Amino acid sequence: MGEAISSPGRPVIVGANHKSSGLMLRDRLFVEDGATPEFLDRLRRGGVTQALVLSTCDRVEVQAIDPGAGQAPDLIAGALAGHAGMAPDELDGQLYTLWDDAAVRHVFAVAASLDSQIVGEPQVLGQLKASHRLARDGGMTGGALEAVLQAAYGAAKRVRNETAIGERPVSIAAAAVQIAREVHGDLDRCTGLLIGAGDMGEMVARDLLWAGLTQLTVTHPAARRAEEVARTLDAHVAAYDTLAAVLAEADIVLAAVGRRRHVLTGDMVTAALGLRRQKPMFIIDAAIPGDVEPAVNRIDAAFLYDLGDLEGVAMGGRADREAEAQAAWRIIDTEVENFLRGRAERGAVPALSLLRAHFEDSRREILASARGDADEATRLLVNRLLHVPSQVLRQHAAGQGGGQDAAEWRTMERMVRRLFRLDGEADEDGESTEESQ
Repeated sequence: MGEAISSPGRPVIVGANHKSSGLMLRDRLFVEDGATPEFLDRLRRGGVTQALVLSTCDRVEVQAIDPGAGQAPDLIAGALAGHAGMAPDELDGQLYTLWDDAAVRHVFAVAASLDSQIVGEPQVLGQLKASHRLARDGGMTGGALEAVLQAAYGAAKRVRNETAIGERPVSIAAAAVQIAREVHGDLDRCTGLLIGAGDMGEMVARDLLWAGLTQLTVTHPAARRAEEVARTLDAHVAAYDTLAAVLAEADIVLAAVGRRRHVLTGDMVTAALGLRRQKPMFIIDAAIPGDVEPAVNRIDAAFLYDLGDLEGVAMGGRADREAEAQAAWRIIDTEVENFLRGRAERGAVPALSLLRAHFEDSRREILASARGDADEATRLLVNRLLHVPSQVLRQHAAGQGGGQDAAEWRTMERMVRRLFRLDGEADEDGESTEESQ
């Protein structure tokens, strides 16, 4: 359905994402939650009264309804440039603009996480809904924008329910979270221990906390480094010489010291598991070279994964998601088509209402003048309803010597035949008009 959507206002999107611009520009354009009300108010003053701004690590874009003048893209680009402290022409070639059907499809794809750097990542739907709430709180939503967003949420739900696009991890940290859940179940009942301060260790620790881990302890050979990391992660600190004791309390252990010697040995893990009464321990060796003695792999109840193991899990997840993405796009295309068709059909309601009211007025007048004669009433009603259409058709037919009149006549004739199924086309029940009479 490539035609423009015929309803009050046109969906339009203006923004920058990971495909159109670099990270440095997106960082400058990023609109924080606290700055969103002022940003939206600038759009409102310019005449755009339905809009939200979505700012993530992948994209900064405004999803809006153009009121009809076609000026929304320039207004939005100006607002983005102003927020970033840039001249509008500095954004030339770095912003995308999508209208109508393409804009609707884009919103659906964003909600379903098909337009992200990591296809299927779950956070973007929550970010879109949060941006929607901010726009609603600021009085910047209306019927047209709400209809697009609610339909997009429904499409995203279908993608989640009918495909496995979000089930497999696609990053090392996500793989660690999945395995932790397979070993321990809900992470909110687990305790975690981060040994060291390597970047990968911190990244995995953040994902574990985001996934529900509520208690994390940090230890490091240098106490100052342990305190810095713990402050960043809002975690507890343990002295490094208490490692044996805190190890026995940990359900999930992250080793990220990276000092070219093992900080966890088989004997240490065996002793810790004895104190834990063999309650399983998930150990992640996030250092290169490794921090954990390979002998730990042979210990029952100790589940050791290094970065290579986690990368293998993540690579499998990426391949699976790419395959599932094809099925997801088919769902999105179906949902977009249904939405656009429904919206176009609703656009015909005012004209149909006027036509029905006109027919009803004619019916009442004819019934009054026919004085109970049904045959006379129906004859008069048919003549009344066909009078004006017959005049218009004759006028166009008489002028069909060529040019625009001829083209208009051919269009009108085809439309009349189609509207009243005069060529015996199948009706909604599958019967031809002639057969059903």
